[in-house]
Amino acid sequence: MALFLLYESASGYALLEAHGLDEIGQNTEAVRNSVLDLNRFGKVVKLRSFNPFTSALDALKQCNAVSEGILTDELRTVLETNLPKVKEGKKSKFSLGVSDPKIGSQISEVTKIPCQSNEFVSELLRGVRFHFDKFVSDLKSGDLEKAQLGLGHSYSRAKVKFNVNRVDNMVIQAIFLLDTLDKDVNSFSMRVREWYSWHFPELVKIVNDNYLYAKVAKFIEDKAKLTEDKIPDLTDIVGDEDKAKEIVEAAKASMGQDLSPVDLINVQQFAQRVMDLSEYRKNLYDYLVAKMSDIAPNLASLIGEVVGARLISHAGSLTNLAKCPSSTLQILGAEKALFRALKTRGNTPKYGLIFHSSFIGRASAKNKGRMARYLANKCSIASRIDCFSERGTTVFGEKLREQVEERLDFYDKGVAPRKNIDVMQSAIESVEDKDTDIEASGKKAKKKKQKAAAAAEGDDMAVDKVPNGDAEDLKSEKKKKKKEKRKLEQELEIQDLAEDDGDANEQNGTAKKKKNKKDNNGEVLEAADESKKKKKSKKKNNE
Repeated sequence: MALFLLYESASGYALLEAHGLDEIGQNTEAVRNSVLDLNRFGKVVKLRSFNPFTSALDALKQCNAVSEGILTDELRTVLETNLPKVKEGKKSKFSLGVSDPKIGSQISEVTKIPCQSNEFVSELLRGVRFHFDKFVSDLKSGDLEKAQLGLGHSYSRAKVKFNVNRVDNMVIQAIFLLDTLDKDVNSFSMRVREWYSWHFPELVKIVNDNYLYAKVAKFIEDKAKLTEDKIPDLTDIVGDEDKAKEIVEAAKASMGQDLSPVDLINVQQFAQRVMDLSEYRKNLYDYLVAKMSDIAPNLASLIGEVVGARLISHAGSLTNLAKCPSSTLQILGAEKALFRALKTRGNTPKYGLIFHSSFIGRASAKNKGRMARYLANKCSIASRIDCFSERGTTVFGEKLREQVEERLDFYDKGVAPRKNIDVMQSAIESVEDKDTDIEASGKKAKKKKQKAAAAAEGDDMAVDKVPNGDAEDLKSEKKKKKKEKRKLEQELEIQDLAEDDGDANEQNGTAKKKKNKKDNNGEVLEAADESKKKKKSKKKNNE
């Protein structure tokens, strides 16, 4: 039985025919040994046809279809044109070797071509992949590698479909950096305190905050130069005038040692670095809050941004956290205590990272375990909503937070909480109301734009752009206005006609007077012309 091999390369589909398999035998080990030798393998396997892809987009489309086990029209035409035809009712004298059983079953269902996928075929295809550039003579050196690299990148991008704004890796890095900065700022602040206390030891008891201490130390510099003139500036830094006066009085009677100018400069520079780190820590916290509102808004509104980010970081991603059951989420972060308890057969821990939530602290000692289990349940729901919902909203997180508050009241006062189904229904209704409000506001904005455009273009265009119900009202109003205009025009025409008759009579009288005047003027002109002619004739006679 003849054996054909289908190889899906990054450049196109290749069909190869295996010869002389009886000499080698159907032995996988023998094929594995002969694969690396091109002289031996080239005698066994020969290229039958090669159909290149038309473009990179076509290559990606074919690759996606093959990976999902779908037979495309292009692949079907390649197989039907280059393989022998399969007669119905008769056993075929060949078979097609494929790498993936999914695409093999699809090919056999559609085209009735018998397919096989086993270790023997896999070794043959491995040899084809190894020597493919030798089989296709038209391929230049480097073309296949470029095609593989480009197709690999585009295939990965197509498979990993994600929103850039919802990348939880940024939250993981931010929370790690935030914890590291907390440790560093604390250790550096202690170093500033110890260093500057050699010069001004009384300042430690007056200013407790690390950031304020570094700021005050940088402002004071040399305690000997600190006078009462600097009390207003100190008040702006410390925020309390009494405390500023206390600092000035303590500087006057300080037991500290004097420092050289070089040492003071180093202390000031280090204090400035601590201040910069503290400010960067604040900016990083704001960034974390903003990212959590984009990635996990419900989890953040339920348990807080920092605790939610720690849960995501410990789980590895928001998807992994959503896959965790609530019992796992409850003890997330307490793995050492859990395995130690299992090893020693002691009591297992009741909470892990979730302990940092304010709800656990507010619960009584006997209800902390119950509260942790209930809170873990709600956190699991919130993380799944955040992970698998298309649009981010905080409605569900706020409703879940209300449920946790009600559960706290139930444990303390005995007030019965609402049922979960009722709370979720109200949350869904509020989300739908928000969506309808957004759509209505969008429609109103569109109507305003349409009306503004219609006013600019004219009333005729406005009728076309206004919706159907309003357009009919406008048409009826316009018809009424036109009728009123016609009545007014008719009345004006009647008045004009009456006035024209009176004017005509007057004009007839004036016209007669004008004619008489014209006649008189004509006679005068004729007399003047005759007198001029007589004068000219007299002059000629005299000459």
